[in-house]
Amino acid sequence: MNETYHVIIAGGTGTRFWPRSRQKNPKQLLKIFGEESMIRLTFNRLREISPSENILVVASEFLCKNIRKHIPEIPQENYIVEPSAKNTAPAIGLAAINVYHRNSESVMCVYPSDHIILDAEKFKKSIEDGIAMALKKPSLVTMGIHPTYPATGYGYIQCDCEKQESEGKIFKVKTFAEKPPLETAKKFLESGNFLWNSGMFIWKTEILLLAMKTFMPELHESLDAIYDAVGTDKYNIVLDREWEIVRPDSIDYGVLEKAKNVYVLKSDFRWSDLGSWKALFDISEKNPQGNVENGEIISVNSKGSYVYSPNRLTAVVGLKDIVVINLEDTLLVASMEYAEEVKEVVRILQKQDMTEYL
Repeated sequence: MNETYHVIIAGGTGTRFWPRSRQKNPKQLLKIFGEESMIRLTFNRLREISPSENILVVASEFLCKNIRKHIPEIPQENYIVEPSAKNTAPAIGLAAINVYHRNSESVMCVYPSDHIILDAEKFKKSIEDGIAMALKKPSLVTMGIHPTYPATGYGYIQCDCEKQESEGKIFKVKTFAEKPPLETAKKFLESGNFLWNSGMFIWKTEILLLAMKTFMPELHESLDAIYDAVGTDKYNIVLDREWEIVRPDSIDYGVLEKAKNVYVLKSDFRWSDLGSWKALFDISEKNPQGNVENGEIISVNSKGSYVYSPNRLTAVVGLKDIVVINLEDTLLVASMEYAEEVKEVVRILQKQDMTEYL
């Protein structure tokens, strides 16, 4: 296990959690579920299976400085700075060359910074199974979650049930599917062959870099140049130079949907990517009216709603399935059904250069 490194990808801005999630204080730094920040909860899970010196964080320089306040246990050299956000493939590649520089025989596990995972022992067992698979054969393992309802906000992974490993826990991946419409999601659930794509991965670092060399040669060429500068006084210069020409891409599209050695580990711990206010509402404890209320709230004939108003009295009357986020400088009122589209508000604010609200 000392050859295993755990990488937290923490560069996102959580636009679907606006207005609480902002560029200077994004979702992963917020206390959304419980009394600790999302990234602190992620670290706490990993600390149960790894020493702190084997846990790394990838984010912007600004976020790395702020994350260190939440997780001082992680050594400073384990904060990998990405000069700008370029999606998951470059971020994971940058982490991979740093891990490979430390240990060419290493196994690398990758996690988002802002997911909720319950059932700690089941999570730990799944990670151990994935590491065993990565050591057993040259594979790229993605962690799939057994779906409990026909979700339209998650990507899906189809298992090849005829090709399985580890007593039916790990399957060859047949296809990846983007977020489906409801009727398609229902068919996925009925088939029993589809899992939710959790965005967590396990592989030998060398195998991931070889896959990038095959399917993302331009990115690999830049990573190769950066690798040669790791540990030298030229590192930041080379990193900035190469990062300018790196094209944004996701690890799913750039590598996993093209490679032939991709497997999915079927996991059964309770999980949510907390991708929207509705996702948070779904896993939160409700009051007798079926509402989630945080702050000084007066609720009259309202049900199935999420109301957050920490600094002022907010009254809701006759509302059903509504999200209300009432802050000092902003107010969000949204239908629970359209909670995913909060990110469009952020897009409009960016377009209109209303940076004071971002």
